[in-house]
Parts: sequence; structure tokens; C-alpha cells
Amino acid sequence: MGLFDKIRNEFIDIIEWVDTTSDTIVWKFPRYHNEIKMNSKLTVRETQWAVFINEGAIADVFTPGMYTLSTENMPILTTLKGWKYGFNSPFKADVFFVSTRQFVNQKWGTRNPVMLRDAEFGPVRLRAFGSFAFRVKDPAVFLKELAATNPEFTIDGINEQLRNLAVSRGMDAIAEAKIPILDLAANYDEVSARITEKIKPEFGELGLELTKFLIENISLPPELEAALDKRSSMGIVGNLGAYAQYQAANAMEEAAKNPGGGLAGAGLGAGVGIAIGGQLGNIFQPNTVQPNSTQCPRYPPPLPSADPFYAAIDGKQAGPFTMEQLAQLITAGTINQQSQVWKKACPDGPPPAPSPN
Repeated sequence: MGLFDKIRNEFIDIIEWVDTTSDTIVWKFPRYHNEIKMNSKLTVRETQWAVFINEGAIADVFTPGMYTLSTENMPILTTLKGWKYGFNSPFKADVFFVSTRQFVNQKWGTRNPVMLRDAEFGPVRLRAFGSFAFRVKDPAVFLKELAATNPEFTIDGINEQLRNLAVSRGMDAIAEAKIPILDLAANYDEVSARITEKIKPEFGELGLELTKFLIENISLPPELEAALDKRSSMGIVGNLGAYAQYQAANAMEEAAKNPGGGLAGAGLGAGVGIAIGGQLGNIFQPNTVQPNSTQCPRYPPPLPSADPFYAAIDGKQAGPFTMEQLAQLITAGTINQQSQVWKKACPDGPPPAPSPN
């Protein structure tokens, strides 16, 4: 600093901080040799505190307002200096302005999946991320614990520590909540409140206040999400036997629209369709035995082609036929859409033809 700067500073009698940044927490007021004239004007704006430091020790702290610096409104510094009478000469002191506004939208998140134990799925790996907001609650403590003599302290100087604190304590709170993984999305507010209460004391130790903590997403690794999707699909299908019969009926209906489409497309009648649908449905029926029954359980179930088919050909019962043989008869035209087809042999010949009504 040159002679001109020294002379100019001698005439400066207003101490203030006009904050034009969005990330500065602490800013030191520049003075030539830290000299401040008595009766200087100190302006502390809203969301600011001014802290006077004398020989490395915190002296007076000023809240928002305008002050004329004198021995009356600087009681601690006056005591430290031993000013028993009026003092008008310049004195040395460091003046730090501390921003107390909220610093919002600070991001946190897990770098790697965190292993947790779920009651339903067992050990699982989770990722989580969100945002939080904080502000300085005690400027004196904050200066002692973090800012020290740094002439300008920004969010970057503390954000990494706060993020690590949020992740570590946050995942602990999620594990302690014992909320099933599938219900976490419906309980973000509850989990956020738990994490806030867990982190607040540690923020307080740094002179900070955690004003907001939000969880934006908790997710599983991609391969586990894919497995959950498959499980959800099975749940949507529900009764597999009914689903198989429904699918078989749709397939036969589509095939019937195509004359060259094979078994059903060759004119397979309602009797064959019902037989096939019933046989497919039996695959999924439970092999249970009724109480007090002497019948042995059907386990494992017979193959779908194990039961033979019978057909009425030229007014007589013919068979038994396998599914492949039945398909050949349909292809040859021996059996058509009006033919009767059934599964169990009739001792007295073919069953009566169904009524046209």
C-alpha cells in the first residue's frame, strides 16, 4: 500500500460490508495496519454480524444497526485496552463481517452405495441424495472453529465437511428408522426429520444451524431395480393358471383368423379349444389333497400331452390320439370345425352333439 492509500484510509470513517456474492460467509474489513479511528461509523446490515478481534481474541460483537464507535458501545475492547478516559486516537483491531443469511440448495449424496439390512430383502445397497440449507447461528463460535483469520471464507471451505456429515449421519438415521425399502419413498418427510434431529447438534458445535434437510431420492443399484421390476410384473399377473388360459384363448382366437396358421387356423372347433385351454390351466393348479382323503397327491403333474384325445369320425368314436396325431387329422381334413373332440373315452360311442342353441 502506497502513501496515497495510507492517506485515503486515514479519512475513511465508515466501516461496512456490501455483499455482492452468493457464497461468502466471512469477510474481513480492510484497514491500513488495522487502524480504526474512534467515532467511526459502523454499519451492520440485516443478515450480518460484525465481530471485532483484538490481538487474536474476540472482543465486541455487533448485531444489525448503525453504531458510532466509542468507549461506551465497545465495553469489552475498552476493558481490554484499559481506556479509562475518552480515547480519540486510532486503535488497532480486526473487523470481520459474518453473513447470517441462509445458504440454500447445498447438495449432498452418497459417492458409493451404502450397505443396509432390509427385513424383506436382506442386505441391500442404497444410494441417496438430496439438498440442505444452513446459516451461521453463532458468529463467534464459527470464527473460532472454522474461519479463524481467513480474510474471506466461502461455502467451498466448509461444504465438503457438511456433505460428509449429512451422508454419514443420514444413512445412520435411515438404518435406525427400520422402514422397509419399498416404503421409503412414502416416508421421505419422516426420514428427513430424523436426519435433521441427528445432525443439528453437530452443526451447532460449528456455530451453524441446519435449517432444512431434504431427501430427493433413495434408489437401489440398477440390477436390483430390474429384479424388483420382474417381481412387480409377477404380482400384476396374479393367478398364473387363469393368466395361461387367457393367453391360450387369445392365441387361438388370433390363429383362427389365419386359415393357414396350423392347428387352430385349420378350423379347430370349440371342443378342441376348451380341451387345450383346460389342459394348459391344469399345469398351474396346486397339487393338494382334500382333508380326510386317501387319494395321493398328483405331484409332479403330468405333462400337457399325457392325456389322449378322442374324436367322432363318421359317427364313430376314434382314438386315442396324441396332440400331434390330432393336428395331422385336422390338416388332412378328417376333423373339421364341426367335429366333436374330447379327452375321456365314452363306452357307448361319441357323446351327443351340442345343441345349436
